[in-house]
Amino acid sequence: MPVDYREQDHIFTLSGGKISYVLGVTPDGRLMNLYWGARVPDGSVCCDLSDYPGFASFDLPEYWQPAEVPTLGSGWYGTPAVDAVNAQGDHVTDLRYAGHRILSGKKPLPGLPATYTEADGEAESLEIDLRDPLTGLEATALYTVYAASGALTRSIRIRNGGTAPITLRGVMSASVPLWGSDYDAVYLKGGWARERSVVRVPIGRTETCLYSQRGASGHESSPFLTLCARNTDELSGEVWAASFVYSGSFCAKIDVNNGGNSRLSMGMNPQVFQWLLNPGEEFQAPEAVLVYSAEGFSGMSRIYHRLYRTRLARGVWRDRPRPVLVNNWEATYFNFNEEKILDIVREAKKLGIELFVLDDGWFGRRDIDNCSLGDWTPDLRKLPNGIAGLSAKVHAEGLMFGIWVEPEMISPDSDLYRAHPDWCLHVDGRTRTLERNQLILDLSRKEVQDYVIDAICNVLRTGNVDYVKWDMNRNMTEYFSMELPPERRMETQHRYMLGLYRAMEEITSAFPQVLFESCSGGGGRFDGGMLYYMPQTWTSDNTDAIARLSIQYGTSFVHPLSAMGAHISAVPNHQVGRTTSLQMRGDVAVCGNFGFELDLAKMTDEEKELAAKLVARTKELRGLTQTGEFTRLISPQDGKYAAWQIVSEDGSEALLCVYRILSCAATPPIRVKMAGLEADAEYTDPEGRTFSGAVLEHRGYSVWLRGDFTSRLIRFKKK
Repeated sequence: MPVDYREQDHIFTLSGGKISYVLGVTPDGRLMNLYWGARVPDGSVCCDLSDYPGFASFDLPEYWQPAEVPTLGSGWYGTPAVDAVNAQGDHVTDLRYAGHRILSGKKPLPGLPATYTEADGEAESLEIDLRDPLTGLEATALYTVYAASGALTRSIRIRNGGTAPITLRGVMSASVPLWGSDYDAVYLKGGWARERSVVRVPIGRTETCLYSQRGASGHESSPFLTLCARNTDELSGEVWAASFVYSGSFCAKIDVNNGGNSRLSMGMNPQVFQWLLNPGEEFQAPEAVLVYSAEGFSGMSRIYHRLYRTRLARGVWRDRPRPVLVNNWEATYFNFNEEKILDIVREAKKLGIELFVLDDGWFGRRDIDNCSLGDWTPDLRKLPNGIAGLSAKVHAEGLMFGIWVEPEMISPDSDLYRAHPDWCLHVDGRTRTLERNQLILDLSRKEVQDYVIDAICNVLRTGNVDYVKWDMNRNMTEYFSMELPPERRMETQHRYMLGLYRAMEEITSAFPQVLFESCSGGGGRFDGGMLYYMPQTWTSDNTDAIARLSIQYGTSFVHPLSAMGAHISAVPNHQVGRTTSLQMRGDVAVCGNFGFELDLAKMTDEEKELAAKLVARTKELRGLTQTGEFTRLISPQDGKYAAWQIVSEDGSEALLCVYRILSCAATPPIRVKMAGLEADAEYTDPEGRTFSGAVLEHRGYSVWLRGDFTSRLIRFKKK
């Protein structure tokens, strides 16, 4: 069984795939993390803490020992997993073992996105109860281990079992010690239009801390952090990773104590989080997904990809081929009418495009971005027949119809704001900071949630909509709800997320046939929390093919290709001004959910012919790209080449994607070494040449690319 408990030794071994995670309870009731790494036999790790003696007179053993749920006081000086201020005014907490349960399958987390099972045999769960005897604070550490992959989910539920209020100031869903500090930290860093560049730095010289306090997971740092051995690369070496299934502010840290051991923590950001627990009340933390790989970063990614694609994403679109779309934004911006839209639709039909998406500007009186957010009624000046009339005409042309919405926002110049000026996040007496001429609705309030649910459902119901792009184009500043009492106002950000998740759950459940895509100024909220409600995310507002190589490369460290929106846009590119060939743009965009962001009518006949071929190729390949096993081969970050491959689930075919960024004179073809093929199998390339899997892996496949910004996709069939 995935969870083994040895009562005589108080040892829990959680094992799946090639991975084990071992916990032990000391004789005095403290929960320790004894091991996380390559799979070991059940019961083979004992609760021996002699490796953690503590040598300095000013450090107690508690600081050195591998506590699974560390708390402040009694000698712990690091980042606590639970930071709770009690009625006495101190935050000394002493959590001791009080019982456990082993359960088949996996329970949902109330009100929160989380991974799931479809059959009990897929996973097993462990709940370990801890209690502070003085204050009555109770913490239940929640674990689920997936039998096939060894992916481990970790969260914590905290209950006030005492008689006086307790205030949580910090909660880490996972806090995992690792022996030693000879590791590198690898994480994803960036900004708007340059999301998720891969950063690798040695740990130990300073604390490694990633965070967002913007009320969204953010463009700057993704809620994902790894430790790896110094010799780890894409295909070999050890990796320990944590990914947070949450869309709001977060904190992820790596600490090295003065005993030379490391700790990886992930959870709520204490700068913007606080939670009052009255007697009997509970707080459920979001989920962290922990992955260990001894097969390098691509081995780690494969575990995340399959889990997130099949057991985090949900709904009828989880496994369906995603439609090829065209979005009118870069073609028209706000300047459109029904006839202009239908011109784009007719051109799209000729190219084989399956879905038209009407972007910003269809509602209220929104000719520029300074008004009408919150007023989700069609602008009859532009669309005299409304959304329903346009939808009917698009459907008559044989295309699906989608719309852009930004339900979390409100414009000061809107009917909604004039009726409810108190419905935005704000602080009485303070300036309401505008960004993009908009404010954020206070989704911690149920009446605001209800308005959003009703307004969006009405548009979808009356408009016969097939697709929704759900955007969020600013972050929080005065992130407080005036409806909460002062002692609870620091709860606003998390209550906002709970309200958002409730709205998304109700809307997506009411329209299960609608394909939802999340967006936040591009990739500013690309996280597991969004993926639970919407199976794909707009990866970045930067659609330049060269920039997208790095953006999609970094995104793939944790997220599957099926989650990435990837489109062809006009050149010179609107974000960076670069010109790349239509072929190159198509070769990059095919490794995601393919679409167009340009005015199709302005394409030449030659470009339209090629675009139609790219659409046809996408339809042929999307079963492979959406569900195949993805492996990164060459990083684009050195500015010369990029390469990756996708192997079908049944192993019958492989797609090798090679991109040249900048050319130089007198260079031979690049020889790309593939990975994960059957060594003795034979693979045929498009020219009819046959190679063994061993040759493709060890000798490589030669690809000649001449000139800057060139690419080639090679499809291999196994004989």
